[in-house]
Amino acid sequence: MPLPDRDFDVTEVAVPWRLLTDAGHEVVFATEHGGTAPEADPRLLSGVLFGQLGAEPEPIAFYRQLTEDPAYRAPLGWRDVVASEFGGLILAGGHAPGMRQYLDGAELRDRVTEFWALDRPVGAICHGVIVLARTIDPATGCSVIADRRTTCLPKYMERSAYYLTAWRLGRYYRTYPAYVEDEVKSALRTASQFERGPRELSRRGTAIDDGPAFVVEDGRYVSARWPGDAYLFAKRFAALL
Repeated sequence: MPLPDRDFDVTEVAVPWRLLTDAGHEVVFATEHGGTAPEADPRLLSGVLFGQLGAEPEPIAFYRQLTEDPAYRAPLGWRDVVASEFGGLILAGGHAPGMRQYLDGAELRDRVTEFWALDRPVGAICHGVIVLARTIDPATGCSVIADRRTTCLPKYMERSAYYLTAWRLGRYYRTYPAYVEDEVKSALRTASQFERGPRELSRRGTAIDDGPAFVVEDGRYVSARWPGDAYLFAKRFAALL
């Protein structure tokens, strides 16, 4: 699970880590330079606006546990990742400014290219799908997900969060001028490959209730929209493994 040095989404990292670890898998982390534990977006731990819009209590508890994991405290460097040594790849998301290190990371995309060629399970959630959209398959010259069905953070979610908070937080919820959905769609052969899922702005899936959650599976690739899908996303990824 590669990460930026800071600002990743609490839920999209901690929930898959907890569920996969509980299922008996070893989760290895990697940051750009390695060696130092990364840090989640602090607003998601304390509440984005007036204590609201942050992560739910259980994912926050998982994150507190995660920060004690030796693999998290001493991550690999992206350059040190040998794709063939891993059974699966998860690309988590986040929207705060620190995410650009990860979303713009050319070295990370090189590792993703190598991993994609192995035909092993790949999961991407929210902004994490941008990494795949920007990763070029050398055999085709197109994005590695050009022929895949996928979801990602829908435009209506990103826009709603921005409009709700811009008066206080500026462009906190707008990582780039382009919406995530628009960039991902531009990487696909046809817009019909993008699946937005049911409209949802508040209810989130949990460990025991997948009702509000939505994921898209296409072969060994699974994608999800936002933190509210994290539990179902982790379950489906675990099933692929």
